[in-house]
Amino acid sequence: MIEFINICVLGRVTPESVIFSFGTVLLDLLSGKHIPPSHALDMIRGKNILLLMDSHLEGHFSSEEATVVFDLASQCLQYEPRERPNTKDLVTTLAPLQNKPDVPSYVMLGIPKHEEGPPTPQQPLSPMGDACSRMDLTAIHQILVMTHYKDDEGTNELSFQEWTQQMRDMLEARKRGDVAFRDKEFKTAIDCYSQFIDVGTMVSPTVYARRSLCYLLCDQPDAALRDAMQAQCVYPDWSTAFYMQAVALAKLDMQKDAADMLNEAAALEEKRQRGGRGS
Repeated sequence: MIEFINICVLGRVTPESVIFSFGTVLLDLLSGKHIPPSHALDMIRGKNILLLMDSHLEGHFSSEEATVVFDLASQCLQYEPRERPNTKDLVTTLAPLQNKPDVPSYVMLGIPKHEEGPPTPQQPLSPMGDACSRMDLTAIHQILVMTHYKDDEGTNELSFQEWTQQMRDMLEARKRGDVAFRDKEFKTAIDCYSQFIDVGTMVSPTVYARRSLCYLLCDQPDAALRDAMQAQCVYPDWSTAFYMQAVALAKLDMQKDAADMLNEAAALEEKRQRGGRGS
């Protein structure tokens, strides 16, 4: 789990952590759902491959090839970095399975390439969800400005020793980023938030969500998606992280994935509201 912590919390990337991340991607692609890395090996171990496969594939795959890929994913997800394969091993294993020409993802999913916005979600939407479903980046910006950092409570516990000059400089970079974000100077906000993130002493899902929106407004949906996914790593049940992923996926013409993410965000939001009412 050290590699997973390095990636999601500390932002440190090593060859071993990249292999670990690749294993999580393989497993998500095969199963059609996001499986927390901490439970991935337990889910694979002793299970029938056919039961693990995405039901939407409806049997249109080779069980032998699926077994090879599941086995490779389990190797990538080994707790000990030295037990994982290297990139050469990955290529050697996967290359023989590539026997069909590359097809764009939107063609595979049957999605019109220029379809506007994700389909209507199944769950009732909050103002944030409604803004994301309409791809209204201005409304999302207003909501993130008003929400400020209230969702960051509890994500960082810092000792007295950590309040160094470096820490003060990092918080000053975030403050400058907040001012630029409020004033809609999005490129400046990206630079300032990047300074905050790169230090790595303190982790903020809100900063990732704000930088994600900045990237969207600067027409960089790939970077926006990465930041939204990082926000989810820091705060796994935060609906805003899922909403931001939905917008980025829609911008990347991955409409079905965007709709699924929008529904998941709405479900998380409803669950949180029920929890609040019950407490």
